[in-house]
Amino acid sequence: MTTALKILLIEDDMIEIMKFNRVVKAMPIAHSIIEASNGEEGLKLLENKDELPDIILLDLNMPKINGIEFLSLLKKDAELQHIPTIILTTSNNYKDLKECYEIGVSGYILKPLKCEEYIEKIQKVLSYWSINELIKR
Repeated sequence: MTTALKILLIEDDMIEIMKFNRVVKAMPIAHSIIEASNGEEGLKLLENKDELPDIILLDLNMPKINGIEFLSLLKKDAELQHIPTIILTTSNNYKDLKECYEIGVSGYILKPLKCEEYIEKIQKVLSYWSINELIKR
């Protein structure tokens, strides 16, 4: 059985936000999306422990609190560290990839340039997490 996900998208690029929303809205499951434009705003949204997202999709390069800083803070918080967090970035820097996995990221996805590849990657990651037992809690 698949579960509709509550997704926290932390992304500072409006074009990327619109692209993500378009892909999710075209999916057969009605996932909901909460948006934050940087890590600081994302942390603020997570203060409401009654409305936590099922997964977080996180860009790395953002103002104020970047993706790696956000991930570090998230994984140190006992009430939030269980939330699966997937990096969605253009950075193919191995140092970033390695650091994210050392901190505890659940996935690292490179944003492809081709629209079809982007759609396929987003659909696959959301399909996986919508059947994951952790989410069905």
